[in-house]
Amino acid sequence: MSLFQNRLPEVHRMLTAKEVSVSELTEESLAIIAERDKKVNAFLTLNEEGARSAARALDDKLASGAARGLLFGLPAGIKDNIVTKGLRTTCASQFLNNFQPIYNATVASKLQQADAVTIGKLNMDEFAMGGSNENSSFGPVRNPWDLERVPGGSSGGSAAAVAAGEVFFSLGSDTGGSIRQPASYCGVVGLKPTYGLVSRYGLVAFASSLDQIGPLTRNVEDSAYVLQAIAGYDAQDSTSAKVEIPDYLSSLTGDVSGLRIAVPKEYLGAGVDASVRETVLSALKVLEGMGAVWEEVSLPHTEYAVAAYYLLSSSEASSNLARFDGVRYGVRVDEGGGLLDLYQNSRSRGFGPEVKRRIMLGTYALSSGYYDAYYLKAQKVRTLIKQDFDDIFKKYDVVIGPTAPTTAFKLGSQTEDPLTMYLNDILTIPVSLAGIPAVSVPCGFAEGMPVGLQIIGKEFDESTILRVAHAFEQNTDHHKQRPQL
Repeated sequence: MSLFQNRLPEVHRMLTAKEVSVSELTEESLAIIAERDKKVNAFLTLNEEGARSAARALDDKLASGAARGLLFGLPAGIKDNIVTKGLRTTCASQFLNNFQPIYNATVASKLQQADAVTIGKLNMDEFAMGGSNENSSFGPVRNPWDLERVPGGSSGGSAAAVAAGEVFFSLGSDTGGSIRQPASYCGVVGLKPTYGLVSRYGLVAFASSLDQIGPLTRNVEDSAYVLQAIAGYDAQDSTSAKVEIPDYLSSLTGDVSGLRIAVPKEYLGAGVDASVRETVLSALKVLEGMGAVWEEVSLPHTEYAVAAYYLLSSSEASSNLARFDGVRYGVRVDEGGGLLDLYQNSRSRGFGPEVKRRIMLGTYALSSGYYDAYYLKAQKVRTLIKQDFDDIFKKYDVVIGPTAPTTAFKLGSQTEDPLTMYLNDILTIPVSLAGIPAVSVPCGFAEGMPVGLQIIGKEFDESTILRVAHAFEQNTDHHKQRPQL
């Protein structure tokens, strides 16, 4: 059995007892990647030399008896839109295929401070734009449960690497569901923290008012450990929130008696696969059996969320990606013309089709004569969606529903229909627009593929959603089931 099947406290016990070393954990990770990643394609860049060097240093620290970090010795993967000093960061785009950052993102530094071992950088949809990981310019990631299906996106590599047992945990980024949806498709735990809880400094921006970094893990307890390590105020991030960071691990009590659950009728209605709906209703019965109560409610502006999200996120992408011009960094396509030719050639060849589509949509929405009709109206809808959640949380502790309307779909089945692809995020987007936290936890299977249960909480109340997710997990065994590669 892989060492990565163990919970984090058990791995730390084994390290302390000298039953295993950090170097052995690292070598196991690299060996599994060598064996399995030819099928999965989760990793874009491996940090073999750096990981082995870090492991040796941590083994020396263990031998000396020095204080150890919260994630001591654990092999981790990092989504490839989070910059890592000296380690190639591509955003899965040809535009950045030669980009070597000169500094670390705050979360990358925090992983080092917590004594984790960075194994490498993980595949994703180009510039985090996509819901299937088929938009990567380095080839699609495949779902470990069924290699003919997508892992979800944009953090598909982050979810697949954990599901395949290649790393102990990973970091992803979530703009409209890009942690939670692939977590659902791949049968792992994916947490999107409240906007501002985790620093975005060093995260290559897609939509700055929506992007948030979070962990993907095998179980809820490990998710709480990783969040504890990466959360906190960062003066280098102007959107970072100055809030007190609680002890997330102490919230994992297993007790949900008296918990008030809201179940939006919009999350179980048309468009949600019948088998997914039944799996989620079965999960609610488990929580009910533990003393929780649930009622059906309405989030009336949910139907406008997808349209508002794609207008807002594409507008922000249009602005954020203007810096990629072939001059400052990244690939330059200079064929001897003028400056405008340089811009056009570099951007035309550097960006993939989905990135170009969203840049054009965003530029149009921000243009003179259309700003009020599209961008401004979308911002007003965003406010209404946030108010919907605020009203619900006056009476209920959490909101629960499916993470995605279906299980993972076949590779190539939706690439010609971007609107259908966009609708796969209909249940995760409202949470992102509201800036509140949510976690996807495995709750069963439909036709052999994992189904995720989305637990949504009040802003900066990660403790409650982790408590509920952990209690549910402790009374089921869905998280223990692993794909056979």
